[in-house]
Amino acid sequence: MAEEKKSRLYILKPVIERWPAVTKPEGHATFRTKIIWTVLCLILYFILTNIMIFGLKSNVIDLFEQYRFIMAGASGSIMHLGIGPIVTASIILQLFVGAKIINLDLTKKEDKAIYQGTQKILVIVMIVVEAVPQVFGYLMPNEGLIGMTGDWANIIIISQLCLGALLVFFMDELISKWGIGSGISLFIAAGVSQSIFTGLFNWLPASVGELSLINPPAGVIPGTYYLATEMTLNQLMGQYGGYQQIFINQANSIIALIGTIAIFFIVVYTESSRIELPLAHGRVRGARGRYPIRLIYASNIPVILMAALLANINMFAFLFYTNDALSGIPFIGGQWWIGEYNIAGANPSTALGGGSWYLSNLGGVNSWFMPMMYGGDGIHAGWQFGLKVVAYLSVMIFGSVLFAKFWIETTDMGPSSVARQIQSSGMQIPGFRRDPRVLRKVLERYIPVVTVIGGAAVGALAGFADAIGTIGNASGTGVLLTVGIIIRLYEDIAKEQAMEMHPVLRGFFGAE
Repeated sequence: MAEEKKSRLYILKPVIERWPAVTKPEGHATFRTKIIWTVLCLILYFILTNIMIFGLKSNVIDLFEQYRFIMAGASGSIMHLGIGPIVTASIILQLFVGAKIINLDLTKKEDKAIYQGTQKILVIVMIVVEAVPQVFGYLMPNEGLIGMTGDWANIIIISQLCLGALLVFFMDELISKWGIGSGISLFIAAGVSQSIFTGLFNWLPASVGELSLINPPAGVIPGTYYLATEMTLNQLMGQYGGYQQIFINQANSIIALIGTIAIFFIVVYTESSRIELPLAHGRVRGARGRYPIRLIYASNIPVILMAALLANINMFAFLFYTNDALSGIPFIGGQWWIGEYNIAGANPSTALGGGSWYLSNLGGVNSWFMPMMYGGDGIHAGWQFGLKVVAYLSVMIFGSVLFAKFWIETTDMGPSSVARQIQSSGMQIPGFRRDPRVLRKVLERYIPVVTVIGGAAVGALAGFADAIGTIGNASGTGVLLTVGIIIRLYEDIAKEQAMEMHPVLRGFFGAE
């Protein structure tokens, strides 16, 4: 029998073996050690988001403004790129492996090592790819502060962007090996939680200037109190539209607060929905357990990948339309149908038309429902807003299903991998032979179906959450991700505590 042809990525094996990486702990890392490393990385993340890029002009154009919640970074700081390069590299490799363009069998240990090593190299490539375009008219250096001009000033800005992205990359790897959960997820939850807290309690005006009835405090609690106490009954009920101002139009409205609370409860209920397969120990009589297959089987990862993909689409559409060099490219440069932008406007990186506008965040009921009811906003007709809602929801649902299927195959969550884990723990399904092939066939009845349903469900939840809107400009997707991340983090902490108390469980959970 001819030997199976190996992937061309094996030429990178010498580089992968010498690539700098965070080493795994020798032996078992205690629960206390994991908590300490996780908290330290989280504190370092908040510190880095408040360190601004040295030598940067104040008028920053953020290419990821609409998707800042998913990038887990802060505009204008050395964390400007956030987790973008990491997630983008994961998307590219998953698509290439899923489409069989890259010949890797991720059920094999050697192929999986090559996949993970290639992903690390690709992360470095994507850091450079996403950092370099930032300086071409968007993150402009302050020449007087730096004391340099031209390329050297740009190199200093790019170097800081790359340094910040590298720190995020190594912190993510550090948490995955020495901490609890995923660094990417933890940073997303931290950023969104900060936005929600600010959206609730911020007492400063929504925009610079004196407090007025049209410029109340930005936080939903002080803003609502201010409007309710300062407006007269005629202003509340009359043409001034006081109730509309309170419930819909203010920076953080009551509708956004209700949407945030509704998303929280829906996600908690959905995360608790599962199918439980009964298990019994093959040798220890009476030892029984259950293997839970969640409805959201692939967790929130598909939505993270989908949102990052849309962020990159928006970034390149913006570059092709506004950059002097790229706008001259035939067929795609400067074309309104790809994405139309006004670089001199209040939100320069927000699409005003074209395909990028149809795929942009819905931004709450005030951004699409009200214009649709009034027949348009002067730029787009009412039916175009309806088409945008349909297009955005369709892309989110279909994309989440696709990434969910890819994700379970690349993370040992497929039927074959789960069957091996259960078999190695000594457990089996009562009434079936203790054979991994039999166990795999049983799991194949559930896992692929639940993966598709769960991917569609999480994509729909994220899409509808974006349509309703949330406080703090965190976006519905950001809130959905944060709730799911916090639930998973709680479960991971409980699992780590259980393994600390009962070391025999480490084999079942794959910790050893």
